[in-house]
Amino acid sequence: MTPTAAAIDPAQACAELEQLDALGRLRWGQRQFGDRFALTTSFGIQAAVSLHLVSQLEAPVQVIWVDTGYLPAETYQYADTLTRQLGLQLHVAQAAMSPARMEALHGKFWETGQVDDLETYHRIRKVEPLDQALEQLQVSCWASGVRGKQTDHRKTMQPLQLVRGRWALRPLLDWGNREVYYYMQEHNLPQHPLFEQGYSTVGDWHSSAPDDGSVSGRATRFGGLKQECGIHLPGMAGEGI
Repeated sequence: MTPTAAAIDPAQACAELEQLDALGRLRWGQRQFGDRFALTTSFGIQAAVSLHLVSQLEAPVQVIWVDTGYLPAETYQYADTLTRQLGLQLHVAQAAMSPARMEALHGKFWETGQVDDLETYHRIRKVEPLDQALEQLQVSCWASGVRGKQTDHRKTMQPLQLVRGRWALRPLLDWGNREVYYYMQEHNLPQHPLFEQGYSTVGDWHSSAPDDGSVSGRATRFGGLKQECGIHLPGMAGEGI
């Protein structure tokens, strides 16, 4: 039987998870939640690490990719490369509203310079598609590649927390860039094509930029207006983003 939220003591679970390495944390998640355990990915700059780790588990794990319809061509190519190389069991989550229809009805949310418009965009294209996929696949716990040093919000994260009614597991939470680099070197994992162009993080083509010497990391995203897209947040007033 898949454990419910009430069946997990988060403090005890976090204490146990903090003693494990990244692969051990993923094994813990699979042992606790069985086929209701999944991994989410953006196929971003450092996505190969968590994807390779999950491919080392004893049983296949569903990988959920939130495709906004606005990713760079290089990300779609990278996703195809990693899916084939690692034999991923991939589920693509997309918004019910196409990009063309959304722009026709609402315009280009990312061009207004308003945080509220960005949050609406992220709700439509990222948060709602992910939550729908988690519901469809009956996922009780989803792992991700978030790291504590990436944003202010992520510094406050625990290895296991409830996010919008489901457990979120963070096996790489205490990793830095050094650990990511050496892991990719050790396992001969391909780099995202945009890495060579100076990108340390990449999401949608219209809201990502390379590091330029004065701005780097997550500060290059969303025009500097915000750090999070909403997927890893407990919810926002009125909309669940």
